[in-house]
Amino acid sequence: MLDDIWVDDTVLELRPDFAVLVMTAHGLRNGPSDDRSRAWLAAASEVEVETAKIDAWKDAYRAFGAKPQRTRPSVDALTRRMPLPEINQAVDAYNSISVKHALPIGGEDLDHYVGPARLIRAAGDEASEEPLGRPEPGEVIWRDDAGVTCRRWNWRQGVRTRLTEETTNAIFLLERLEPMSLEELKEAGEELADLLSEMSPDVRIMSRLLSGGK
Repeated sequence: MLDDIWVDDTVLELRPDFAVLVMTAHGLRNGPSDDRSRAWLAAASEVEVETAKIDAWKDAYRAFGAKPQRTRPSVDALTRRMPLPEINQAVDAYNSISVKHALPIGGEDLDHYVGPARLIRAAGDEASEEPLGRPEPGEVIWRDDAGVTCRRWNWRQGVRTRLTEETTNAIFLLERLEPMSLEELKEAGEELADLLSEMSPDVRIMSRLLSGGK
């Protein structure tokens, strides 16, 4: 699965500084939010948000024609929802890391994917479920063989692949633009892996960094 994921060159032409750390977690034991995951969210809520990182995402949205004031990058929307909402343990884990590092992170159910994930510029005719709606031509989207999984880079994920309490195999997409360093991106991935391992001691985690078309 990891080897088949790719980022289209047209996305990298838009933002050459883009990199994504892809992580898979097999054997996850998810469940309702609990005291431990609430503590992760509470700690993240105390962190001062680095606005320069969020501003970089707003610029990236404008570059493909989106208006970030109307459809906000995921981490911008998340940092405006303090205290952070409780969803489930796995989502609480990646939301806490997202806010701590001002880093967009998507988490999805790997078993509901059809073929590999890829980040592309939309043609505008891609299959897309409600409430996502069909993407606009040139929009940056994540998709698989069945259609759109996330619109406007990281604005909104679809229902089909969302993480639920029943999810046992997951994929996480940690998306970086400058001024975040690749070192911090890797650090955020390690922190997320630690939280997932705390939830599920037997979880098997693998990762791959995609940067510059590699």
